[in-house]
Amino acid sequence: MNDVELAITLAALGASVVRECFGSKLQRYDKGAGDFATNADVAAENAMLEMLRRERPDDAVLAEESGATGVRGGRMWLIDPLCGTLNYAAKMRLVAVNVALKTGDRFAAAAVADAFSDDIFWTDGAASFVRNGTIDKRLAPDPKSKLVDLNFDPPFPSAPAFRTPMLAVDPDFCSMFRTRVVSTSLALTWVATGQRAGYVTDGDLRDSVHAAAGLAICQNAGCILTDLRGEAWGKEPTGLVAAADAETHATLLTLIRKQGATDFTDYTDKT
Repeated sequence: MNDVELAITLAALGASVVRECFGSKLQRYDKGAGDFATNADVAAENAMLEMLRRERPDDAVLAEESGATGVRGGRMWLIDPLCGTLNYAAKMRLVAVNVALKTGDRFAAAAVADAFSDDIFWTDGAASFVRNGTIDKRLAPDPKSKLVDLNFDPPFPSAPAFRTPMLAVDPDFCSMFRTRVVSTSLALTWVATGQRAGYVTDGDLRDSVHAAAGLAICQNAGCILTDLRGEAWGKEPTGLVAAADAETHATLLTLIRKQGATDFTDYTDKT
């Protein structure tokens, strides 16, 4: 199968394992700083890696639970078998399975499976679609919902320059948008579908297994993507602003700058 269909198949496989384990007694593996994985994360990743090694044995892989394998620099698959582990462990059906193929400095294919629906969002590097059953529908961003997802998960690595929760209490933000906090990268994909007007997070998104697939889908759907400074995302560890249109993006940047988020020197010097 080609790379796009492989990405879709891998995401669907991971989602099937996630659904199978849902509601069972989960074993937790502490990762520090309040983060953890479960046996469901590990089982989904193992199933996905088994197929990937069979189909693309020469490609490098960066996976959430098992780390990096293979020689990086050519073709690299980024795998996040269960994004939203805390949601999942609390028996909330808001999780994603993320797969992206990076070739050089671009994403050649990506897929995000909503594990508890029949939707798989995908891109071939040129356009983005949602697959439900055997039907593919092209994605079209739309800001009309006025819903903006904010990543509230600590730590807030861009502090003191910026903390995402600050936006939620800004009167100007509240007069224009409504906040949502989903705590999974599925929210990023929703900017591409028109279910969200925007998404804001700080942190380092370079080779992020959590965000890579959603970013590729957003970008190829026509969303506006920059870092928190309004510059190209992914060049430095300075977060992300994803918006359905240019007007929403400009408004979010204005609100972010209002919080004093202009100098990220302290953070970027640490990386």
